[in-house]
Amino acid sequence: MTDRELDEILTFHWPKVVRRIMADDSDDWIKGFVLSITRFGKRRTWHPSPKQEQIMRRLLSEVGTAPEPTMELIER
Repeated sequence: MTDRELDEILTFHWPKVVRRIMADDSDDWIKGFVLSITRFGKRRTWHPSPKQEQIMRRLLSEVGTAPEPTMELIER
């Protein structure tokens, strides 16, 4: 993963992944993973390990293809 690609993922796509994972009834491990990547991403010299990169890409593809949850309007 290049520096530019990592910056793009963490800046534009990762917040959506975090919102989806935290809103779903996901297991605690994946929630912890998503939050730890968010923390690590703030470090200037951090790069994901091959396993972290693989999981990140899988989550990005799953969130990117998942339908948006329907929102219930309070007032109609």
